[in-house]
Amino acid sequence: MDTMDTSVYLAREAKIPQGETRTRFAPSPTGYMHVGGLRTALYAYLIARRDGGKFLLRIEDTDRERYVGGAIQIIYDTLRGAGLRYDEGPDVGGPAGPYVQSERRGLYKEYADLLVSLGHAYPCFCSREEADAPANEGAPANEGAPANEGAPANEGAPANEGDPANEGAPANEGAPANEGAPANEGAPANEGASANEPISVSASPASSFRGYDGRCAALPPEEAARRVADGEPYVIRQRMPREGASSFDDVVFGRISVDNRELEDNILLKSDGLPTYNFANVVDDHLMGITHVVRGTEYLTSTPKYNLLYDAFGWDKPRYIHVAPVMRDATHKLSKRHGDPTYDDLLQSGHLPEAILSYVALLGWSPGGEKEMFTLRELEEAFTLEGLSKSPAIFDGGKLVWLNGQFLRALPPEEFHSKALPWIRQAVSREDIDTRALAALLHHRTGLLSEIPPQLDFIDKLPDYDLALYTHKKSKVTPESCLKALRDALPLLEALEDWTQEAIHDALGGLVAQLGVKAGQVLWPIRVAVSGKSSTPGGGVELCAVLRRAESLQRLELGIARLARLGDLGEPGELGELGDHPKL
Repeated sequence: MDTMDTSVYLAREAKIPQGETRTRFAPSPTGYMHVGGLRTALYAYLIARRDGGKFLLRIEDTDRERYVGGAIQIIYDTLRGAGLRYDEGPDVGGPAGPYVQSERRGLYKEYADLLVSLGHAYPCFCSREEADAPANEGAPANEGAPANEGAPANEGAPANEGDPANEGAPANEGAPANEGAPANEGAPANEGASANEPISVSASPASSFRGYDGRCAALPPEEAARRVADGEPYVIRQRMPREGASSFDDVVFGRISVDNRELEDNILLKSDGLPTYNFANVVDDHLMGITHVVRGTEYLTSTPKYNLLYDAFGWDKPRYIHVAPVMRDATHKLSKRHGDPTYDDLLQSGHLPEAILSYVALLGWSPGGEKEMFTLRELEEAFTLEGLSKSPAIFDGGKLVWLNGQFLRALPPEEFHSKALPWIRQAVSREDIDTRALAALLHHRTGLLSEIPPQLDFIDKLPDYDLALYTHKKSKVTPESCLKALRDALPLLEALEDWTQEAIHDALGGLVAQLGVKAGQVLWPIRVAVSGKSSTPGGGVELCAVLRRAESLQRLELGIARLARLGDLGEPGELGELGDHPKL
């Protein structure tokens, strides 16, 4: 091919930001953020903040078949809601834009042509049938197919590099070959080898890998150029070495080596002009000055291909940080299609963003010590690459709920009220109810904000409760004793001039002392009478104060009437099991 004018490339090189740590989060706009994607974004963010560098957002949207309308806005909202402020991105700008791959489409053709000119790539004119001919029998289906003939734009990309992509996608679409494998899926085969001994990984799902045979690589450059000029459909393939091994250093896994015989001449540019994932990823990372790349272990086998591209262009390589997968259990990855929660699901169920981030940070990273609660600012100060683990992490929803409760309890009262109020209003419509008083009762009893509405379902309307609640062994109460306690308490409460929690407490405390009984023998029947529940946020005194005078007295009178009617059905001591009687 003719000698190319490289001035445009040199001009771009001069504009690449230098002299600082630069990381990126590069999701595809295909759905909500899953936990693994959030962790990738968090680690990339923390690396940049640790070094005083820049954190970038790049939207990788060239796979139009999986594009979901509105998903880009979801990405913006998710990162901002989680506190992961990006310094450069599609909606904030920056010196390395555009930050949406579809807006960079022309770049990829230019760089693919440059690789052809340098001899590190070549046009391939094989049809899908020719690429999958008997000589290539056993190659992955469609691998090597010309451009857009049935292959998604991100062909060659493992599951999702930190994106919400595969959520809800067909079973293994875009996933690594061994998805669902045991817990160390994607990790180097001989993990645990000597620190100085390179870890060998396989770039193919079978040891006898046979992919595209590279027949077009032997075409004379003049013939290839003529066929391109004549308009014959073609893709551009990377020219891989046939001997030796390709190695690289990973921050987590150390030295990684792949036998070059396993590297197929993979497609870089498809016939429709769209790049494959592997190619666009390298070009964009370089032009955006990315210095550290955080991604999952499923990319370990692809990284030698990326590095060969860096070498072909004469570009510096970024530091690689491959993180082990987040698992549902010992053998299965988290997956939305299997019912595992996305970040948005966790928010909808009442988790705090701060708690989610703190928990997700520990899925593959250890700060040392026993501390489990971290604010984002504390994570920025504590995070180190040395703390990253090679072992897969198990997502424990119960542990996250516990941690969320710790974060809720640590909130100042006014902030807890602000966060709890929307959930309180799902159950309480009465305008005369003091929501701050309710929030005070809920503050140290709540693990998830979504637990609030069921705790308050008695406020607006007393439920049709079972009188069996008036039998409670621990409080040593029976329907008969409860009836007496309510009859004794009612006139005292009716006589109160100030309906405050303190006044109610003093009146009932005096009654307990007068009767010579335990507090529960008076307070238990009051709790049941005003709430119709055995478990409430606060006891009888607090509930009466919240419900206010008229409502509380009316409910106490109803409890007395129902218990009195129950007594009419049998003599005291002869009532038998309350379950023998109808609800009254």
